[in-house]
Amino acid sequence: MTRCSIKACPGEYEKKFIAHVVKHRGRIIVFDHVPAEVCSTCGDVLFSIETAEALETALKQPGTPTGNAPIYELPRSLGS
Repeated sequence: MTRCSIKACPGEYEKKFIAHVVKHRGRIIVFDHVPAEVCSTCGDVLFSIETAEALETALKQPGTPTGNAPIYELPRSLGS
């Protein structure tokens, strides 16, 4: 295992499959089963170059979604 790259975090990265959410051209896109290295302590996420390139390609040529997900908005007053 590799130590976390976040300063002062004592965690180590673990291989996991995650859901990755991207806002692209005003649309929210969810990629599921994305291979990543995730810190066991702070949750920092690292993608391999191959995974990052695959995500970029999928954004350019999205194909057909395999499902849909509800989107909820919190009140804007929370950010005030």
